[in-house]
Amino acid sequence: MTAKIITVAQQKGGAGKTTLAAHLAVALTAANNRVALIDIDPQQSLSIWYRQRKAARGDAGAGMLLNTISGWRARGEVSRLARDFDIVVIDSPPHAETEAKVAVRAADLVVVPVQPSPMDVWATLPTLELAAQENVPVLMVLNRVPARARLNEEMFDEIKRLGGKIAKTRMGNRVAYAAALATGDAVGETQPHGLAAQEINALASEILRAAK
Repeated sequence: MTAKIITVAQQKGGAGKTTLAAHLAVALTAANNRVALIDIDPQQSLSIWYRQRKAARGDAGAGMLLNTISGWRARGEVSRLARDFDIVVIDSPPHAETEAKVAVRAADLVVVPVQPSPMDVWATLPTLELAAQENVPVLMVLNRVPARARLNEEMFDEIKRLGGKIAKTRMGNRVAYAAALATGDAVGETQPHGLAAQEINALASEILRAAK
């Protein structure tokens, strides 16, 4: 396989996993990468967004493809897509069943969105343990960080104690992310010069460096 395989995983629901996967895919495509998306989340929110995108645009954008498959088929599909694409992004299910394990096992890097609250931080541990079991590196992304919020030292230390690398880029709690997805778009298209687009572009670059 030659493609970089990025699995977005978080066993806690509502952490922004699918939102992050969609915006990253568009940002990576805009940077002249051929990007394949694999949706193995039973909710299929990423697939719904992709269909809206195709309906509005006629296609999803040059270089982007999405396949919706069951988790047990993910490994074979990743191998197939890796021959024709530069990056494969997998949106994994929010629980620790076979599908999530397959998605993590196939990855070069597991991206784990985590909201800056004690409950969310503690609930992230099973995802990190799964990645450790499969010997796959992790990049934790602080997501939906409130404006002007400061993580106190205790909270940041709690996150560091979980293990895994923490991304320098922090994703703000911005309406722009959800608003763009509702129309089949991404923030880099609806507000290309906005703070949300700057964040997602910076994170995309950071993820590519971490996946080497």
